[in-house]
Amino acid sequence: MPFTLATWNINSVRLREPIVLKLLEEEAPDVLCLQECKSPVEKIPTEGFAALGYTHMVARGQKGYNGVAILSKLPMVEAGAEDYASLNHARHIAARLENGVTIHNFYVPAGGDIPDRDKNEKFGQKLDYLREMKEDFHAEKPEKSILVGDLNIAPREDDVWNHKQLLKVVSHTPIEVEQLGATQDAGGWVDITRQDIPDGPLFSWWSYRSPQWDTADKGRRLDHVWATGDISNAGHSSRVLRAARGWEKPSDHAPVFATFDL
Repeated sequence: MPFTLATWNINSVRLREPIVLKLLEEEAPDVLCLQECKSPVEKIPTEGFAALGYTHMVARGQKGYNGVAILSKLPMVEAGAEDYASLNHARHIAARLENGVTIHNFYVPAGGDIPDRDKNEKFGQKLDYLREMKEDFHAEKPEKSILVGDLNIAPREDDVWNHKQLLKVVSHTPIEVEQLGATQDAGGWVDITRQDIPDGPLFSWWSYRSPQWDTADKGRRLDHVWATGDISNAGHSSRVLRAARGWEKPSDHAPVFATFDL
């Protein structure tokens, strides 16, 4: 049974409910994973989503910060939530579909502005979070699983608008890229987006600081869709809905899609 999945850092699900509804109406993915919901679970505006057929939700939330949610047309059950790096943040939720596929939705810490854990506690937290993800995947290798979310790292040179200029900028530093690669390898994860779109610049985030974000195109690919090797060949039709970055009162991220024949 094919199903389409989208991942989107929405930057406040209540503030941006209208564009979530727009996405669900116009694109109709079977599953939508949201990050940075910035809402307690009980205040997520589920009525409008349910009216469009998204009657299933698993989520972790907190007031004003972080928060992850999985909305689905397909029946699913919660499959756990991890608090890596013991931050007490709502940054992970997992759900299992009836076909046995587990979907992990992550919001990895951004890491602050200074890429030095001695000078910037947030950067250290980001590295610790990734390390604990890696250790978890190494201890129990995931199977029949999809991992999505705002991982806050653009790993490849063509995942950023200027590789050389961003080497010392958080999200593209060598230590972050190395840590993300080790985390990916530990779980045997395949980057579905780049499996489908192997070459060329590809971005999913453009800063609010750039009012001419579209023409300047100084983006980064921070949002990812991975799958375990046992199902990676089932993934296809990857795309970034760049147009959503230009919608009214947008998130600074665009949704990333993939379809799986499972």
